[in-house]
Amino acid sequence: MTAPLPNNTDDGRRSRRDVVVAGACGVFVAMMVGMAYAAVPLYDWFCRSTGFGGTTQVSTAAPGQVLDRKITVRFDSNVAAGLPWRFVPERNEIDVRIGEVVTVNYKVINTVARETKAQAAYNVSPPQVGLYFQKINCFCFTEQTLKPGETREMAVVFYVDPKLVQDSDHDGLNTITLSYTFYPMREPAKPVTVSETPDRTGRL
Repeated sequence: MTAPLPNNTDDGRRSRRDVVVAGACGVFVAMMVGMAYAAVPLYDWFCRSTGFGGTTQVSTAAPGQVLDRKITVRFDSNVAAGLPWRFVPERNEIDVRIGEVVTVNYKVINTVARETKAQAAYNVSPPQVGLYFQKINCFCFTEQTLKPGETREMAVVFYVDPKLVQDSDHDGLNTITLSYTFYPMREPAKPVTVSETPDRTGRL
């Protein structure tokens, strides 16, 4: 009995199918990598757009309308482990009218004899109010560098958006807490020069 001859047509189809599957897998992996890189900025944009998680908003000007309704704004200040700073608000709380632009100062002190750098993370509570808490200017927008033993006053300029009163979920709201936490910034690694390269004995 003669053995059947190989079907070149079937082999060609399998080869093309394998190429298509491999290509699809490659595209899928590339999409996953792209989504991973985009996740952080997209999440940041989402939080800033919706106030999710108590993320405050950024404004360039006053709202042009000040209401009679008042809200107490409390100020919470924290320093993460490893940062030798003292960080306190000038006032623990203040009563503000909705739509009123307010400036509040914080004092920060570098308690060590070396330059240190940090940046503040922030949010408000209750978290749903983040959509209506507008900052015009804030020390938290940029990295802060303090010289050895330096004391500095840093300001935040903000208002509570009058649109808050149109949200029935906040009819009973009377207190907002603005919270900051300073985190140390890592210093870039010092490049190793040729003269600092250890020899075979482990000495520089």
